[in-house]
Amino acid sequence: MDKIEQKNAETFERYKDNYTFLNKLHRFFWNVCYAIFFRPFGIPQFKRWRNFVLRCWGAKIGKGSVVHSSASIWAPWNLEVGQLTCIGPHAIIYNPGKVRLGNKITISQYAYLCTATHDYSSRLNTLYWKDITVDDHAWIAARAFIVPGVHVYEWAIVGACAVLTHDAEAWGIYGGNPAKLIKKREIKERQS
Repeated sequence: MDKIEQKNAETFERYKDNYTFLNKLHRFFWNVCYAIFFRPFGIPQFKRWRNFVLRCWGAKIGKGSVVHSSASIWAPWNLEVGQLTCIGPHAIIYNPGKVRLGNKITISQYAYLCTATHDYSSRLNTLYWKDITVDDHAWIAARAFIVPGVHVYEWAIVGACAVLTHDAEAWGIYGGNPAKLIKKREIKERQS
């Protein structure tokens, strides 16, 4: 075996596919359903229809929540959404692990919640996942990226384009790459 063939063989053996055939088949049929019954129904009057489609595929969607038609949900059976929560346009929910969203949460446009990654310390480059939890009243701003295993506590904000690699404490405002606590969130009541 020459060096090129040996290198190709080593590269091939490094990746281990953790998904079963049944999982792949399930996702295939979900993607077909998504393309036909979810994505084309983008006007606001169809938000209940989109929630119905997600529920048919195992998602738990609370009353009054909105999932935009351009949002990408990798596995609806691993999605739990509370009441009055919004998953915005073009948001990506890559959820081989569970994504749990509480009540009155905003996931802004192009935000990315990623529950899976590869074990770079393993020769097999094994894929693994950890759940993501976002508590009530939190806000994940536009183009923010949340890594596997992160917990965003109540009223926290993950700023636009931030990369959150650790838990976000309650009432904290986070920004940057990697995201750091900038300050505490304060709610000021409007005075008339």
